[in-house]
Amino acid sequence: MAEQKKYLLFLGVPDSEFAKRTYGGYHNVFVSLLGDEGEQWDSYRVVDGEFPDEKDLEKYDGFVISGSSHDAFQDTDWILKLCDIIKKLDNMKKKVLGVCFGHQLIARVKGGKVGRARKGPELCLGNITILKDAVAPENYFGEEVPTSLRIIKCHQDEVLELPENAKLLAYSSMYEVEMYSIEDNFLCIQGHPEYNRDILIDILDRVLAGGHITEDFVAASKETLENNEADRKVWQNICKKFLKGQASFLV
Repeated sequence: MAEQKKYLLFLGVPDSEFAKRTYGGYHNVFVSLLGDEGEQWDSYRVVDGEFPDEKDLEKYDGFVISGSSHDAFQDTDWILKLCDIIKKLDNMKKKVLGVCFGHQLIARVKGGKVGRARKGPELCLGNITILKDAVAPENYFGEEVPTSLRIIKCHQDEVLELPENAKLLAYSSMYEVEMYSIEDNFLCIQGHPEYNRDILIDILDRVLAGGHITEDFVAASKETLENNEADRKVWQNICKKFLKGQASFLV
């Protein structure tokens, strides 16, 4: 009998009422995208100071670092502790998928620069351009590497400079770094492969109610969803193939 695969999710965000009511929380949102039958998925809400015992990290086959409303360049205690864990996972050569905040935090740990997005925040369905020359023919993208992919975007910070040994995999008209990899153990995505239109609409409505964006901004963001969907199935395949140890997609 094959040994059960185990994965760990670092949650940098509390559950919204919508996420709890509709999906049972963000843990389930991620597992619905990344999980397979028979696997064990554990999560720790690191934003609330919940962390696994570091001696238990070895037992996991892969890790995911979620998005967060906090800045990846902050020096709060939980962010610094998560940085230390990323360093340990790097030394252990564990597979780590970084999403949004996670994407930025990994860049910070590995020597890149992270800061406020130079062209402003993005909460919408966006389109990113894949650098096909950086991707091998046999890869996590599938038999044919797409020229571009649609993904939900929800952030106000960005990776300003990549770490020295990182490989840029995608960019957009708004941001120079939309996706990158480091060796075969880090895959980092600025957008949210786990999000759908309903989650984005809930976030827009909550951020508007908090007075952080204007009604015009919300209208423009919701317009990106008209007759469009994120390429969630493609993202699911990419992320699952990366986490579950299939052949490298790097040239």
